[in-house]
Amino acid sequence: MKAKEKPHYVNNKEFSTAVVEYCMDVKEWEKEGAVGRPMVPDYIAQCFLRIAEGLSHKANFVRYTYREEMVMDAVENCLKAIENYNIEAATRSGLPNAFAYFTQISWYAFLRRIQKEKKQQDIKMKFISEADLSEFMYENDGDGSIQDNSPFLDSLRQRIDVIKEADAQFKEYAKEEKKRKRRAVIVDSDLSDYLD
Repeated sequence: MKAKEKPHYVNNKEFSTAVVEYCMDVKEWEKEGAVGRPMVPDYIAQCFLRIAEGLSHKANFVRYTYREEMVMDAVENCLKAIENYNIEAATRSGLPNAFAYFTQISWYAFLRRIQKEKKQQDIKMKFISEADLSEFMYENDGDGSIQDNSPFLDSLRQRIDVIKEADAQFKEYAKEEKKRKRRAVIVDSDLSDYLD
C-alpha cells in the first residue's frame, strides 16, 4: 500500500506549509492587537488527528485499552503547542518539518497518559488490597440463600500480591541494569596481535 493511500497519511510538505501560514497569521494578529485569536484551520486539526491516530497504531501503543484517550490528549497538546512552532527551526532539508514536531508532541502526550493510567491502576489495586472485603464475603441471592464469595476474594488477593511482586522484581532488575551500564567501561580493542 502506498503512503498516500494509507488512512493516516499526512503530506508533510502541505501540512508544514499550512502550519507556517497559521503561525504567521498569529504573529500578525499579535502585532495588530486585534480581538479574537485566529482559529486553527480544519486541515491542520485533521492532520493532528491523523498523526496521533497513526502513532497510536505503533506496536508501542496499540494494545492499550485507553488508546482513544491517548489520541485525544495528543491532539489537545498539538493544538496548545501550535503557536510555539518555530518557523525558522533548522532541519536537514532546510524546510519546515511540522510533521516531526507534532509527532514528538504526540509521543510525549501518549507517555503522559500511560503514566496517569498506571497511577490510577495502582490506586485501584491498593484500594482493593487494603479494603475490608469481609462485607463482600457473603452475598444474598435474593431468594434467601447466601453465597460464599471468599474463594474469589482470596484468589483476587493472591493475584494482586503476584502482580506487586512482579513489579518489584522488574523495578529492581531495571535499577541493576542501569547500574551495570554505568559501570561498563568501553575499552578500545588492542590491535597489537594483528600488527607486526
